[in-house]
Amino acid sequence: MPPSASPVVVWFRQDLRVEDNPALVNAVERGGPVIPLFIWSPAEEGNWESGGATKWWLHHSLENLSETLKKLGSPLILREGDSLKALRKVIKETGAGAVFWNRRYEPSTIERDKNIKSSLKDDGIDVQSFNGSLLFEPWQIMNGKNEPYKVFTAFYKNATALITPPTPLDRLDKLPKPKEKIESLAVSDLKLMPKIKWYLGMTEEWTPGERGAKENLDNFIDGVVDDYIGDRNIPSVVGTSKISPYLHFGEISPRQVWYAVKAKDKTSAGRDGKNTYLKEIVWREFAYHLIYHFPHTAEKPLRPEFEKFPWRDDKALLEAWQKGMTGYPLVDAGMRELWHTGWMHNRIRMVVASFLVKDLILPWQEGAKWFWDTLVDADLASNTLGWQWSAGCGADAAPYFRVFNPILQSEKFDPKGKYIRKWVPEIAKLEDKWIHKPWEAPELLLKAAGVELGKTYPKPIVDHSFARNRALEAFKQIKSKSE
Repeated sequence: MPPSASPVVVWFRQDLRVEDNPALVNAVERGGPVIPLFIWSPAEEGNWESGGATKWWLHHSLENLSETLKKLGSPLILREGDSLKALRKVIKETGAGAVFWNRRYEPSTIERDKNIKSSLKDDGIDVQSFNGSLLFEPWQIMNGKNEPYKVFTAFYKNATALITPPTPLDRLDKLPKPKEKIESLAVSDLKLMPKIKWYLGMTEEWTPGERGAKENLDNFIDGVVDDYIGDRNIPSVVGTSKISPYLHFGEISPRQVWYAVKAKDKTSAGRDGKNTYLKEIVWREFAYHLIYHFPHTAEKPLRPEFEKFPWRDDKALLEAWQKGMTGYPLVDAGMRELWHTGWMHNRIRMVVASFLVKDLILPWQEGAKWFWDTLVDADLASNTLGWQWSAGCGADAAPYFRVFNPILQSEKFDPKGKYIRKWVPEIAKLEDKWIHKPWEAPELLLKAAGVELGKTYPKPIVDHSFARNRALEAFKQIKSKSE
């Protein structure tokens, strides 16, 4: 059999789609049978093994991908365990002469992939990797000193001025299938689904897979984007794309999103919304730029002086935050939305993150871990950038003295309390004036609304004014030590 006709293994990872999949398209163009393969190897993710919400989504995404690939002619093969051993076993079983995959950029994964690529090449296998998850490679956008960027505005200007993202690849109609049937696990064999059915809210909220990704994108383009600039900050309305989990799992590519949004003809307001949204896509690119060039930031602050920050260790406060029982309605609504749906509105993410690191003085790493376990879009690069931004210790970070006031944020972005009433029903009968700060409501009004602070709903676990001053004092301490 000539080398060009030998089977090609396409190793799926966080690119669980058929459309605009460079590894898959290049494998088909090579000419031989295509063997789609997914390997469940959580131990190879370093300190960031998939959380519960991620596993739930992955289960359904693999089922969808398996169904799609089967219709195209070459079913998805599932294995688990050591990736290199699994790849070698499939190569031996099928006589494959090549392995193609789309690159990942997390620190532990980069090292793993380098070792696998080197080992398979030593075996005489043709190994090729492609960019299937970013508009730009992390090393393409550098400053005038050929150093990585730490400020988003400069990164954005350079990236969008110098590089045009590649257009999405054509859709595949069929895959050349292998001659022999290949042994495969079932998706259920991977045991990704939680034993306790806490995921029912996510089932109501999401449709994992390529189809769900397209539906969300279409809904966004067909209406939501027109009012994106204003509505994206209002948690009670559908004002965002909710594409993030689909991008994380690679059920849609950023190139597909980029060109679909750009192609939609809109009013002037819509065009402003489009441009603002596309800037958010580049923010995601910035996150990958940072995690690639500063791999330590997944666990440690980019700004080294923050390693001396006097974080507190208080498990009771952390648990109150995790459970949405802080006594601050907007914070609690966000944390409960997260637990129920596996997602949280971006404005609220900033509020709850600021509350954890500045009101409670608890380490940003604790927040990052909780989000990692509970978010369906738990993306290491974006999660790291978001938390370091909130803590003031990363690239392009919010100044540490910028402390979100959870009451003012609530009054500004949920003035009628619609979002709060949905997620914190125990105070739903309070008037708009008091629902943002029930502890200030007159006793008679609390009683009439069925609210008994400390029993039916908690009193605030910290006074915000006191907490803000304490946070600023802590920041002054590390600032003076670093000067």
